[in-house]
Amino acid sequence: MAHIKVADMAYGRLRSPDLDKAEEFLTRFGLVRTARTPTALYMRGTDPPHHIHVTEKGDPKFVGFAYHAESEDDLKRLARAPGATGVEHLDEPGGGQRVRLTEPNGYQIEVIYGMEKLAPIPVKRQRVNSGPDPLARAGELMRIKKGPSSVKRIAHGVLNTPKFEETLAWFRDYLGFICSDDVYAGEKEHLIGSFNRLDRGDTYVDHHVFFVLRHEKTGLNHLSFEVQDIDDVCIGHDYLTQCGYEHMWGIGRHVLGSQVYDYWSDPWGRTHEHWADSDRLNVKNGSNLVPAEEALVSQWGGPPPEKLLNNASP
Repeated sequence: MAHIKVADMAYGRLRSPDLDKAEEFLTRFGLVRTARTPTALYMRGTDPPHHIHVTEKGDPKFVGFAYHAESEDDLKRLARAPGATGVEHLDEPGGGQRVRLTEPNGYQIEVIYGMEKLAPIPVKRQRVNSGPDPLARAGELMRIKKGPSSVKRIAHGVLNTPKFEETLAWFRDYLGFICSDDVYAGEKEHLIGSFNRLDRGDTYVDHHVFFVLRHEKTGLNHLSFEVQDIDDVCIGHDYLTQCGYEHMWGIGRHVLGSQVYDYWSDPWGRTHEHWADSDRLNVKNGSNLVPAEEALVSQWGGPPPEKLLNNASP
C-alpha cells in the first residue's frame, strides 16, 4: 500500500549557471516570472499555483521533481516513511511546507502542501468551428496572435534509468502512482517503459504524471507542460524556431496519452515539452501492457529521434 497518494505535480527543480539566460528561455517557452532571488528563479503558468518551475543558480543539474500533497495530514504521514525528512517550512517564494525524499537514482523528490495560489492569468482564445455547434465562430475571422505559447501548468516528468524496476516501485510505493501503460520489448516480461498516473479515484486525471524509461544513462529526459490548445503548441513552435533554440521532436500526436506534442531544449540541454489535448483517465480505466512498436510512435508526426530518447540530463 502506498505511503500517500499525491494530488498533482508541482514543479521541476533544475540548476543553471546563468539565471538571466534561464529566464529568457523560459519566458520564450511561455512561462511567467513570479519571483527571483540572487540564487533562484521561480516561474508560473496561467493556472493559480505560485510556480511550476524552479531554477537554482549553479552548475547545470537536474535536482528533482516536486508534487502536491492532498492534505497536511498526508504530508505528516509521508514524513514517517523510511528516508523522509521531517515536515519542513519552505523558506522560498510561494511558501508552504514540504517533506523531502531521495528516489533510487539519487534525485530529490519534494512533496509540498500549502503553496500560495495566485489569480489565474487570463488568456483570450478564439472559438473554433468544431464540436456540437458548427456555427460557433460564425461571422468571426480566425486571427492568431504571434509570440510565445501560454503555458497553463506542469503536467509530468520523465526519467531515464538503468534502475528501472527499483525506480518504478519507489514512485508507486511512496507517491501512490498507478499504471496506465507498461511498455515491453520482445518478451512481455521485459518492460522498457512505464506510464503512470495519479490515483485520484473516480476523478479524471492525465494519462501520465510520470514516465520512466529503461536506459543505460541516468537523468531527466524531459519536463512537460500543458499549453492552452493545439494552436498554442504551433504558435510556440514558430516562436522558438525564430528564437533559435534547439528543436528536439515534433509536432506530432502521441499514441499513449494522445497529446499533440512539441519538444525543445533549453540552453543547457534539458528538454521541455509543450502539449495539448491529453487522454484523461480514472481508476476504472485500469492498466495496459503494450508492445514498444505500438507505444513509442506517433499517431501522426515522425518517430522519436535518438537525441531525445538518449537525452538524460544528470
